[in-house]
Amino acid sequence: MKKVVVVGSINMDLVTVCERAPKGGETLFGHEFFQVPGGKGANQAVAIGKLGTKITMLGKVGKDSFGKELINSMKTNGVDITHIEEGEKSTGIAKIIVEENGQNRILVVSGANSEVDKEYIDRHLDVIKECDILVTQLEVPIETVGYALKKAKEFGKKTILNPAPAKKLDDEIIKNSDLIIPNESELEVLTEIETETEDGIKRASKKLLDMGVKNLIVTLGSKGSLHLNKENSEYHFAYKVKAIDTTAAGDSFIGGLVRKLDEENISEAIEFATKVSAIAVTKKGAQTSIPTMEEVENFKGVKNEKE
Repeated sequence: MKKVVVVGSINMDLVTVCERAPKGGETLFGHEFFQVPGGKGANQAVAIGKLGTKITMLGKVGKDSFGKELINSMKTNGVDITHIEEGEKSTGIAKIIVEENGQNRILVVSGANSEVDKEYIDRHLDVIKECDILVTQLEVPIETVGYALKKAKEFGKKTILNPAPAKKLDDEIIKNSDLIIPNESELEVLTEIETETEDGIKRASKKLLDMGVKNLIVTLGSKGSLHLNKENSEYHFAYKVKAIDTTAAGDSFIGGLVRKLDEENISEAIEFATKVSAIAVTKKGAQTSIPTMEEVENFKGVKNEKE
């Protein structure tokens, strides 16, 4: 069985469900509040673990009750948590507003995630040496992301970067990423090309490929995803589902993709990932919404048609 390492964030999500987000200076009443384990790194690790792949999480939490709860959640979902350290800062949190239409607005306080540094990576290099795939995002310091990718490539590992939240990427990060997976808005930040149209998405994608990206998957929400490389491009339609909460849709997609990568060709892996994310958006929360392998195998969805 392949081994995967996720280097990334571990947050507690504090979620408010409401009709719509308040405007500046406005007070509204919400319908519901709950807290669930989250953080892009931890979400992706849990998605990979729930789907049956051997997964190790590298990251930090605070010395508080949130940290203990988050570690227990990952362990319960099949994630190796033995290399997670306690930082000096509090555990990271994300305040999430979920509107009735399923869209979300997120404010993150990094906390201990900001202490995931190069020295921490060096303390756990053996884990990266032993893995097959390294997955990372941009909710820990970007210098650490670049360093982890560099070390993984030195060891001959496959690397996946989810550039979220979006920041400009330097040439070395791009060179050391075998597969980059942004959504439309992240693609726009990365390339400074508007992505509101299909033509804009393709022009922005071409710019990234020209910068040295080997494979690119642009996730397009309810429209599906677009896989591109130097040779060709392929569109994958999404499934028709009633979206309740899109918080972990992208993280679930990545978990599904990693689960099937190398076992299937990349097109079939994307099809599987599309099913995983379709199920996730029909449930509330981040890690709580991520499906098991059994749920994905039993999913009988219908694809959207291209407009």
